[in-house]
Amino acid sequence: MTRKLLSYALLLLLAAPGDGAWAQGNPIFLSHGRIEFQRSVNVYAQMQQRMEDGDESWVDLMKKMSSHFRNSYFDLYFTGNKCLYKPGRESDDKQPFFFWQPPAQDNIIFSDLEAKKGISRKNVFEEGFLIEDSLRQIKWKITDETRNIAGFACRRANAIIMDSIYVVAFYTDEILAEGGPESFTGLPGMILGISLPHNHVSWFATKVETVNVTEAQVAPPLKGKKVNNTGLLQSVQPSMKDWGKGGRQFIETIML
Repeated sequence: MTRKLLSYALLLLLAAPGDGAWAQGNPIFLSHGRIEFQRSVNVYAQMQQRMEDGDESWVDLMKKMSSHFRNSYFDLYFTGNKCLYKPGRESDDKQPFFFWQPPAQDNIIFSDLEAKKGISRKNVFEEGFLIEDSLRQIKWKITDETRNIAGFACRRANAIIMDSIYVVAFYTDEILAEGGPESFTGLPGMILGISLPHNHVSWFATKVETVNVTEAQVAPPLKGKKVNNTGLLQSVQPSMKDWGKGGRQFIETIML
């Protein structure tokens, strides 16, 4: 058991929650449960960002075929030092996928926070990859800014990942597992909100439930072509080399 878990053990014994939704204001530190995240992509902003030749007519046509935002839902199950992030309920927001499904729509991400290892299942075009690697080491800068997300008091932290991607995160120390959506980890509590403002995508918790979580519910994915993060990048880069900004944006989404 980690030092953080030991420090809250007495609180957990005195105030163990029953199954159900989180009740705002309860001073309970959660060691297990389910979090629903809404992933929101600003489709119009990404289209505009990809344009290199100034062909506004193409952007206008694509906008007529799409909604401004593409929303999807994911569940993050956590217990002890293990987390599993996977697709959740189907969104009512229907978007045309044109020639393929956009990346990261069906990611499954397992994180062993104690061992600092991750196993992910990601589909790229018609191929499924099983990525086994260390968890990304993120140099977070914690700030004094706070925000309430899904009934939890959260603190803001900032970071740069993959050399140039600016990340804004909001985490709560009222949830003991130091995980988060996708492969974002490394803060002293659970990350309930992530925004990549320059990439026009965000993940925010819509609700937290104090349900019991079994080992099977946080089991890592098993199927796919086995690679590490470097191998995944080497596999997808050749097919993206002529895509310009769109290709770079696609690769960044895959590698998150």
